[in-house]
Amino acid sequence: MRILIATDAWHPQINGVVRTLTATADCARKLGTDVSFLTPEGFPRVLLPNYPEIKLALPRLKTVRHKMAELRPDAIHIATEGPVGLAMRRYCRQHSIRFTTSFHTDFPAYIAARSPIPERWVWRYLRWFHGASDRVMVASSALAKQLTMRGFERVVQWSRGVDTGLFRPRPEETVHLPRPVFLSVGRIAIEKNLEAFLALDLPGTKVVVGDGPARPALAKKYPDAVFTGAKEGDALAKIYAAADVFVFPSHTDTFGLVLLEALASGLPVAAFPVANVRAVIGDAPVCALDEDLQTACLRALALSRAACRTFAERWSWENSTRHFLKHVRLAATPAQEFEIAPKALLS
Repeated sequence: MRILIATDAWHPQINGVVRTLTATADCARKLGTDVSFLTPEGFPRVLLPNYPEIKLALPRLKTVRHKMAELRPDAIHIATEGPVGLAMRRYCRQHSIRFTTSFHTDFPAYIAARSPIPERWVWRYLRWFHGASDRVMVASSALAKQLTMRGFERVVQWSRGVDTGLFRPRPEETVHLPRPVFLSVGRIAIEKNLEAFLALDLPGTKVVVGDGPARPALAKKYPDAVFTGAKEGDALAKIYAAADVFVFPSHTDTFGLVLLEALASGLPVAAFPVANVRAVIGDAPVCALDEDLQTACLRALALSRAACRTFAERWSWENSTRHFLKHVRLAATPAQEFEIAPKALLS
């Protein structure tokens, strides 16, 4: 089976969408499925006002047509709602090709945090975009319920995973900082609510891993916090393992892969009691949830690191990928019909 995934989020971006798509493709190939991508690579790009870290791709439909003709995929998955995803959606709609989509990011909340655009306008666009999808994949039951209540149809769950070989307890790792070490990992942007963590009166040291448009201002305002910049791979895994508590202040993340990365490293979590965090953690004794984030941070210090690791071991990228492939296969267009469209479009 050949799958083509269209996405606006791609390297060199460091975020949960890119990590999810990369891990899913790698695992799918090991399971015998051929996965290719249509990404912003090769397209001209423009900067977005109020979003200096984002370069928006301007895809050419001719390139999309040639990509389809070259790959002859059996199934199409559209991972994002930006210009690349929109171009692929248009192609599929014009030629009656079924496709699936996924909802990764709470764009209405993110856009409202940085611009005067009303959230309802963004939700209207998202309902239209996903309305033509055969299946709308989401990471949690909480998000599925939220989208259904907002009028989305054919919403199905696609679980997430974590690399438990990379992210693991490493008793030998330490940091030369006053303890306890409270760690946060992710993009440093206003919608991540990072200041709710940085403003806390906590013992020890606050460490922030990541980069983004809000970093200069926050680093200046909170000089006692340690800002490491973006980290990946083994360097990131070592920081998780050396910390004492992982702090997740976001109200808007739809899942938060960093939660699983922290737990796989044996790192207890402190967070607000929002629905999408509850959907990941459930009743497991690995996370302290409280409307008072300071209280949650201090309670998390007493949680079992071994329990965190045990919980994370239940989440694998193989299981996640099998969920994804099941939904894609159910929406795949029969090959004999699919092959007609690219040839016709090139004439």
